[in-house]
Amino acid sequence: GSNTIVIHNTCEDSLLAAPLILDLCILMELCERIQIKKDGQETFQRFHPVLSLLSYLLKAPLVPSGTPIVNALFAQRTCLINIFRACVGLGPDSLMQLEHKLRRD
Repeated sequence: GSNTIVIHNTCEDSLLAAPLILDLCILMELCERIQIKKDGQETFQRFHPVLSLLSYLLKAPLVPSGTPIVNALFAQRTCLINIFRACVGLGPDSLMQLEHKLRRD
């Protein structure tokens, strides 16, 4: 199937935000498709519903309880890059904090 995203802007400032909104939608879609399995587990699991990865594109990061808050833009960007590197089978550089991106049972 195909999806269509329509954005209607009514003021000039929101025109500047349109690319960020599209990037947020694309990033959310990619994160919804990623599944992770820890060593020793039988089933794959998805990211926590609170996507702290989106904090790279937003002002104040929202994180699950017990997760360290990362406000540094470089660290947030590195986390995103490393998660995408892991998706293609490359090792992380640093700052991925993958253990905080999964649900805790």
